[in-house]
Amino acid sequence: MVEQYSLPDVLAKMYENQLAIEAALMELVLLEEQRGSSEACGNARGALERIGENAGHIKQGIARLGGAVDSSAY
Repeated sequence: MVEQYSLPDVLAKMYENQLAIEAALMELVLLEEQRGSSEACGNARGALERIGENAGHIKQGIARLGGAVDSSAY
């Protein structure tokens, strides 16, 4: 039998993925900054800011839906 996942569970996993992508992008930005590329890093940092802003909204939305969000991941 296929296990069914609730909407809050699916959204919580998507939130975790977003945090993982954010961390990976930050690692790449830091590496590229060490190499001296400023334009690409500036663009990536802008994207990171947006990811960070949206993460708070997503976390609150999941909480309102009754899903558990691991606060240690944020």
